[in-house]
Amino acid sequence: MVRSMTGYGRSVLQLESTVVTIEIKSVNHRFLDVQLKIPQTFLFLEEKLKETIRTYFARGRIELILNIGGTGAIGKTLETDWKLLDQYMEQLKQIKTRYQLSDEIPMSLLLSIPELFSVQQTTENSSLLLEKIETCTEKACLELLAMREAEGEKLFADIMERMHGVKELVGSLQTRRGRVTDAYRERIQQRIEAYINNKIETDNSRMYQEIALLAEKGDITEEVTRLFSHMNHFFTTIERETEIGRRLDFILQEMQRETNTIGAKSTDPKISEWVVSIKSELEKMKEQIQNIE
Repeated sequence: MVRSMTGYGRSVLQLESTVVTIEIKSVNHRFLDVQLKIPQTFLFLEEKLKETIRTYFARGRIELILNIGGTGAIGKTLETDWKLLDQYMEQLKQIKTRYQLSDEIPMSLLLSIPELFSVQQTTENSSLLLEKIETCTEKACLELLAMREAEGEKLFADIMERMHGVKELVGSLQTRRGRVTDAYRERIQQRIEAYINNKIETDNSRMYQEIALLAEKGDITEEVTRLFSHMNHFFTTIERETEIGRRLDFILQEMQRETNTIGAKSTDPKISEWVVSIKSELEKMKEQIQNIE
């Protein structure tokens, strides 16, 4: 199945007064690149969420955004590092004794020490909330997957139509190549005869062998055969269930190479016209395939 690498998915679930929203979107990328935007309280879920995404997708730059809302979503608590505070108090007492200070230790001094206090975020029903986040992530991934598959079907239809068109053009090349080779051979012979003032003898086998060798240089049989082979490989690959984008791109590169060789060999106007059409279609397919997983 052909899948696009662009799409969007969204899922919303509620747990009492907490609302979990997951948004996930993807664009083209050579490999799988997952980026997460989640509240600091849930950073410990980062690897778990990435693992979930990897089970659904093989390529693409994927961005997941987690939002936790609602009146009971995330609270804040102030925590004191009592062990550290005890050490501060002990040191301050020693300072008073050593330097015979009589003043009381001001509260403002303690409050100015940032290491003593920290603000922690808390969530209600944390275990159930984590389950909701995982469920919400999977639903968003499924929605994104469905969109990528729907877009992939459109890409598949367009690419297959273009490739069948290319196949017809290559078939035309195959039909015409014999006539072009004969014409090329006659043109070489005429030029040689004109160059030596028609003194070539009909039984001069050596001369005709040279003509045949020159004519072979303009023969496109091998290139046409390889093009058919690449197209068969293309049709087989695009029907596979696994990731196929990079493989299809490589096959198109090989087809472009063979087509360029045919264009360089041929002096026939009709073949040159078909070569231009084939190259144009291959280029359009290459652009489409950049978006295939």
